[in-house]
Amino acid sequence: MNTMLILLVNITLAMALISVAFWLPHLNIYTEKANPYECGFDPMSSARLPFSMKFFLVAITFLLFDLEIALLLPLPWAMQFPSMKTPVTMAFTLITILALGLAYEWTQKGLEWTE
Repeated sequence: MNTMLILLVNITLAMALISVAFWLPHLNIYTEKANPYECGFDPMSSARLPFSMKFFLVAITFLLFDLEIALLLPLPWAMQFPSMKTPVTMAFTLITILALGLAYEWTQKGLEWTE
């Protein structure tokens, strides 16, 4: 009986939240929100506007360090191993390679925003 009650409450709550999420945005429509491009670009102008490559370089740099975090995330769980030599060596190697890459990008002025 408890399972049926929990299931009923969950389905009711899910349906209520879905209906609120569906109907609430339709109450406040204005021209900027109805525009298909909410990013600030004028959709009536040319689609081939020049775009600075610095945006892509910064995005790649952020992705690189997000990847570093994702690869180092399991390190606390690796502390349960009897020998910590291999996980610590791998983590230190990864951080060293990424730090050397950051230093190289910095010395080559890849992080400079102005041309």
